[in-house]
Amino acid sequence: MHLTPRWRTFRKGFTGSAILAVIAVIVPGTAAVSNAAAGNTYYVAPNGNDSAAGTQAAPWASIARAQAVATAGDTVYFRGGTYAYTRATTACSSRTARVDAITLNKSGASGNPIRYWAHPGEKPIFTFSAMRDDCRIKGFNVTGSHLHLKGLEVTGAPQNNNLNAESWGIWISGSNNTFELLNTHHHMGTGLFINGGGGNLVLNTDSHDNYDLRSSDGPGENADGFGAHYTPAGRPANVFRGSRAWWNADDGYDLISTYSPVIIENSWAWRNGYVPGTTTPSGNGAGFKVGGFGADYDAGAVKHTVRFSVALLNKSQGFYSNHHPVANDYFNNTGYGNHPNFDMRGINSSGASVGRGNLRNNIAYNGTATANMTGTSASHNSWNLGLPLSDAQFQSVSTSGWDAPRQADGSLPVLPNLRLAANSTLIDKGTNVGLPYQGSAPDLGAFEQSGGTPPPVRYEAETAPAVCQGTIDTNQAGFSGTGFCNGNAAVGAYAQFTVNATTAGTTTLGIRFANGASSGAARPANLVVNGSTVAVVSFESTGAWTAWTTKTLATSLNAGSNTVRLEPTTAAGLPNIDYLTL
Repeated sequence: MHLTPRWRTFRKGFTGSAILAVIAVIVPGTAAVSNAAAGNTYYVAPNGNDSAAGTQAAPWASIARAQAVATAGDTVYFRGGTYAYTRATTACSSRTARVDAITLNKSGASGNPIRYWAHPGEKPIFTFSAMRDDCRIKGFNVTGSHLHLKGLEVTGAPQNNNLNAESWGIWISGSNNTFELLNTHHHMGTGLFINGGGGNLVLNTDSHDNYDLRSSDGPGENADGFGAHYTPAGRPANVFRGSRAWWNADDGYDLISTYSPVIIENSWAWRNGYVPGTTTPSGNGAGFKVGGFGADYDAGAVKHTVRFSVALLNKSQGFYSNHHPVANDYFNNTGYGNHPNFDMRGINSSGASVGRGNLRNNIAYNGTATANMTGTSASHNSWNLGLPLSDAQFQSVSTSGWDAPRQADGSLPVLPNLRLAANSTLIDKGTNVGLPYQGSAPDLGAFEQSGGTPPPVRYEAETAPAVCQGTIDTNQAGFSGTGFCNGNAAVGAYAQFTVNATTAGTTTLGIRFANGASSGAARPANLVVNGSTVAVVSFESTGAWTAWTTKTLATSLNAGSNTVRLEPTTAAGLPNIDYLTL
């Protein structure tokens, strides 16, 4: 059994080291056609013909035909309407076999993904509810890498017998893919399931109303909103950002049995663990189930991170360590009305149950606050500080509206729910964990008090769609995220970011770097924006590879998606690059 990006607004400006650790990431909503990168453009429509030219006037009918033609850097637009599937690509070899309705096994390239996007302003719906294959069904089976799926609705993957645990809306074993603005729902199993792939970004995506009525484990035991399982050690982190999971019969997010890190940020989970739309109990019912290997100790366990996220009204735990052998990080989260809100049950090498978790700046309100905390590292949380909690601490404690439409850029709706009131005593009561804050200290919970100007947007060098033509390393302390880009003396090394500008014009970039070269020499690099060199940037010595600093510079960007690349101009290569802010 398996961030809006978080706007952290500023009353008194950045404090301490906060300017070096901005966490929000903004990605546009359905982009205009002109925002796609250079490459061929193709079209698919429900009334198309696979013998046609694949143009806007003569679209193809199927994603399979588009995949056969598209190569790295190309974009395939899907016109609005329903794409209904009735049979898998292959026959079931047994009643417990796995088959695909759609197989995406052709990869793009680093920095040049193949894009499968909704046509601007339209809603393509891929439905599998009419499939009658008598075995396990994957709606989308994504084995390719460097792909970008955006704006698609995916629904109805069925279970047609009760010999299997589940089917899946979207199954992902490829790596370095982006899944953006997807709406995956009403599957007899998990909505989006990562199994083996690394470096995938699930961005501003919803998964809801999944219920495995027919299941070998019993109804409702395996229908999660999102899953990330079985990724081998050493692969880059899979990231869930700005995503929502609700009315899933089992868990909202489930991270069992994975040997590479997972980061969940700016995400919400509510009313999981019930038959969708009812109060009838069903599966496990955790909002965020963060790790675990059954109830066994596994020495290969790695740390996962959940931050700036909300769990409310789930049947069981809001944030649950699920017998995980190592301490996960839980920073700036809000649990409301869960049972309990934070359950840190871990396991030690002797198989004994112990508390496992690093908890800072969290709020637990309504319902049981915590469980299994002995052995954890927990401070500056609402239950540690002795502060009185009441509805008056918040702008609203409404439990409705969490599924409201997203903002125009695809980010989460801005609600008053569980945001701190202007006079809340939870403001400035947190501790600095290297993430952005305002005032004298971070506020508690998932949201800062509203008001002010949004902070810069941060893009990590190790997280797709960023490209490091070098190595992703972790051997120099002080970096953020899960690593940094090392282009030191690498032939052809570069660091490339794909960033979004809300409007065209001049903007300020911040590049966090470290240059500890023993020579003390600067490392210059060309700043290449959208394929054109616009400046030469000198990255001076910082004195040590663990001494990180930020260089700011102004440049002009287009509205929408832009590529920003740093190319070294000497054989010494780049400094170590941690992230870029915009």
